[in-house]
Amino acid sequence: YSLKRSKCARPHPTGLSRDHKINFYQYLLQVTMLSASRSLLSLSTRRAAASLSARTFAQGPSSGGEISDELLAKLGSLSTQALVDGLWVMGWPSAQIDNARPLSPTMRCVGRAVTLNFVPVRPDIAQDKPPGGESPEYEAFEKCGPNEVLVMSSCGPHESVGGDIKFLRLKQLGLGGLVTDGSVRDTDEIIDYGFPCFAHGTTARQGPAAMQPWECNGVVSVSGVTVRPGDAIVGDQDGVVVVPAKVAETVYGIAHGREVIEGIVKEELVKNPGPPGRFYPFMSGKVKPESPLGQLLKTHGITPENSNQFEGTADW
Repeated sequence: YSLKRSKCARPHPTGLSRDHKINFYQYLLQVTMLSASRSLLSLSTRRAAASLSARTFAQGPSSGGEISDELLAKLGSLSTQALVDGLWVMGWPSAQIDNARPLSPTMRCVGRAVTLNFVPVRPDIAQDKPPGGESPEYEAFEKCGPNEVLVMSSCGPHESVGGDIKFLRLKQLGLGGLVTDGSVRDTDEIIDYGFPCFAHGTTARQGPAAMQPWECNGVVSVSGVTVRPGDAIVGDQDGVVVVPAKVAETVYGIAHGREVIEGIVKEELVKNPGPPGRFYPFMSGKVKPESPLGQLLKTHGITPENSNQFEGTADW
């Protein structure tokens, strides 16, 4: 059948038989349903697109692995210099947290990282942050114990990450250490609490005026060094080093081997004074057996058969 329609009017069944009218209304219903389906599909597509535009790249796990208590203790027995050298030999990026200095000269720390990230203060951040004891900083505190080091990523070297009252809880938990690229306040009280504390400095500033704790146990940057939860943190008078959990065993093997060799070289130079250039410096995995250092090590039972410090023996 034919339908009369104008450019601006909807078709209508004037002059049609009853059966044709029924077919006409069925046709209108189908058109209406198709139009509605297209609208819903368009809305769904727009929502999906908005979701995709807001989504970032896929996020990997925060932690890079697990470090046993035994390995943690072995890493803590080494100097930060040896650990830095071990990572350098492996080709890993800088792992020393510059400007994190101990509050007291005798402080030394070792532990698995528990991380806390601060963000610059903003009204909505302050409103949305969980209040009171649910705050990310207190969540981080409660994850700490003797084998953990709390790593606090500050918004600036002179901003306060905390002081007396907050850190009393860390003393109660027997914290293994605190490391930050920011500053701390109430210095005398923190020293009296007895846990090792490494910071850029001390300050009288009020932290909440400048930044808010935002995330516990995410990947953080501390003085430009990446720290993942579970990484080994070792601190001494020379600074603080981050040993990635994924390669901690390998780093220990290299660093321990280096310290053994350095001890032998120093002993030899004490007995036979002279320039250290015959033996030092040396590159792990590059010592030649026929070199003066290689010959010296042989007299102490260290050979390519039992050490990874020689040429061709590197196991990393």
